[in-house]
Amino acid sequence: MTHVVGVPGLKVSANPGDTLITYALGSCLGVAAYDPVAGVGGLLHVMLPSSALAPEKAGREPCMFVDTGVPLLFRECCRAGARKERLVVKVAGGAGFREDGGTDPFQVGKRNFAAVRQLLRREGVLLCAQDVGGAQPRTMLLEIGTGRVIVRVGGGERIL
Repeated sequence: MTHVVGVPGLKVSANPGDTLITYALGSCLGVAAYDPVAGVGGLLHVMLPSSALAPEKAGREPCMFVDTGVPLLFRECCRAGARKERLVVKVAGGAGFREDGGTDPFQVGKRNFAAVRQLLRREGVLLCAQDVGGAQPRTMLLEIGTGRVIVRVGGGERIL
């Protein structure tokens, strides 16, 4: 079964028949975490780097921010049977564009990716693969049965 991860949002599954998918990763990031031993995975669609921008909003929607959403992803994966030290993490998105075709002067995509890298380093979790930057939106899928992460961009597809 396919489960769509909203914007912002998070889904975790231990069902090998499930695929988690998120769309419209522009400056946002998709963060996939998968434990190959437990067969548990989760997909997070995060919008902004830091909850310091809006702590009350982060309390209501922790998936909106890297610093609250990624730890929640790890906790939910572990609650479903994963172990943090076995998590394989892959990231996609972080494009640097505006809807009018110009570049993002606030560099939200770059800041999101920098925040994820810093958080993973602090948590002792390795970033195994990435497809970030550029100027095109992406779609990201996580197949729970295989742990395979697929990124679709510009009519093509890439396995991370």
